Amino acid sequence: MREVRPDEYATAGEVTALAYVEFADSASPEWAEYLARIADIAGRATRTTVLVAVAGNRVLGSATLELTDRIEATGTKPVAPDEVHLRMLGVHPDQRRRGIGRLLVNASIDVARANGRRRLTLETTGRMRAAQALYQSMGFRWLGAREVAPGLSFQDYEMRLDTMAASPVSPAH
Repeated sequence: MREVRPDEYATAGEVTALAYVEFADSASPEWAEYLARIADIAGRATRTTVLVAVAGNRVLGSATLELTDRIEATGTKPVAPDEVHLRMLGVHPDQRRRGIGRLLVNASIDVARANGRRRLTLETTGRMRAAQALYQSMGFRWLGAREVAPGLSFQDYEMRLDTMAASPVSPAH
């Protein structure tokens, strides 16, 4: 687990977008646009922290952390001073069920703590049941659902970092 390098932007973006393909509505132009945004790690790496899980020189997954700036510059509320917001966590489909998503979340927690933040927040959709199970198993608290567009609701989650013990240090991967 480490920050993405510029020479990995394209590959990490492809892997992350591939993780979301199963949720995409192929008839929806909005989904095609969203998959392109998910893949655009180069476009957000200057405003966010992008973590990657790598084995050898293969990118297995990534996670984007909004520490100060949001990915979307307009129409969103700013990141709170005590918060890190986790976005676009994705693991290559052939690498799932190996703990990579959990490692990326733990690395996100470490980044949040290193930056003096007390909360890690995220949002997911109802279709992403495996992600919800992961977050709940790690101690995230469900805050509720909110409709963001007709037929699309986000499930909001939060983990309080000031009330939990620090995660054990894991070996470098």
